[in-house]
Amino acid sequence: MSIETVTFGCRLNAYESEVIKTEAAKSGLTDAIIVNTCAVTAEAVRQAKQAIRKAHRDNPGHKIIVTGCAAQTQARDFGDMAEVDLVIGNNDKLRAESYRPVAFGVPLNDKVQVNDIMSVTETAGHLIDGLEGRARAFVQVQNGCDHRCTFCIIPFGRGPSRSVPMGVVVDQIKRLVANGYAEVVLTGVDITSYGPDLPGAPSLGTLVQAILRHVPDLPRLRISSIDSIEADAALYEAVASESRLMPHLHLSLQSGDDMILKRMKRRHSRLDALGIVQKLRALRPDMVFGADIIAGFPTETDAMFENTCRFVTEADLTYLHVFPFSPREGTPAAKMPQVAKRVAKARAAQLRVLGDKQLQALCASRAGQLENVLVEREGMGRTEQFVPVMIDFGQPGEIVPVRIERADADMLVAEKQKVAA
Repeated sequence: MSIETVTFGCRLNAYESEVIKTEAAKSGLTDAIIVNTCAVTAEAVRQAKQAIRKAHRDNPGHKIIVTGCAAQTQARDFGDMAEVDLVIGNNDKLRAESYRPVAFGVPLNDKVQVNDIMSVTETAGHLIDGLEGRARAFVQVQNGCDHRCTFCIIPFGRGPSRSVPMGVVVDQIKRLVANGYAEVVLTGVDITSYGPDLPGAPSLGTLVQAILRHVPDLPRLRISSIDSIEADAALYEAVASESRLMPHLHLSLQSGDDMILKRMKRRHSRLDALGIVQKLRALRPDMVFGADIIAGFPTETDAMFENTCRFVTEADLTYLHVFPFSPREGTPAAKMPQVAKRVAKARAAQLRVLGDKQLQALCASRAGQLENVLVEREGMGRTEQFVPVMIDFGQPGEIVPVRIERADADMLVAEKQKVAA
């Protein structure tokens, strides 16, 4: 083994881990494990530390390097671990020179090499050939966040919002398509804030339209999590007119109660979020929505929680990413009156059950339908709406037309015989 990455957290981290592996190899680094951490929850930090100890125990003689959001926000905590050889900040992790001290055994005054992320003003576009072991590719179009939600530590791990120029994004996607990728996912920390820092101030919708216009051979373009209140007119236009833009959006919702949204310092109301869902469905009737939801946010009452549950059914949300609230030191929410952990966990469990029912209902509605399925791995694929499908034909990365035989709980089952295109 030369260089191995262990990745926690979001799709952006998955993309960056590929860049990290390439840049670390350029530095001359060998026999190393790089842990790319997440800071969203205390549990994510705990898991990263556990992984570091395991990597050190299982790989004697290998260097252990830690980077990512948790390394940026809690650098000294990781630096104090005896198993760790180097801690690199979030911006420097994508540069080969950051790994050279360990690669060549250069002594450091401090193994914690983390700079002020708030001073970063640009995000470079890193060209990669693909993502190892994945049927779809992720492309970073934006990094950082200028908002200050009261629960979130990520702006302090990622820095201010900054965008990758449109031409660089288009070139990257052309390269991925040439390498056989049929689906590309646009990703970032707050991708609906894309563009104001670039010449001409393009929007996310402008970028989406440019990609589809300049990369005509790309079969599928997918957008990752969005802050729906920032959706622009060009994005709505693309949803309505571009069949290659997939009918699945994941919303950064967090709550369905107005008071909790206000205390979170979110910029949308319950009615705003519901209206956006309805508008997008009117433009694209087959659109399916997922959402991030925090259960047990400080001061959340039973009635407030029920408002969120009702929102899930009213908006017909399908894919729920549910997190029990986890206080992060340095955020305003950590100082608010806390909901008991057991209550937060119970509410999260209730939301997950509701999400499962919503997904099962969607699956049941697709029985007998024709679907185009991207084969992810042997026996498994995804429809345009991101519904999982059991499929016994097609190669990973190939899009195949199928008829859905039946729904099996939260998964579709494709007919055994391939249908004609």
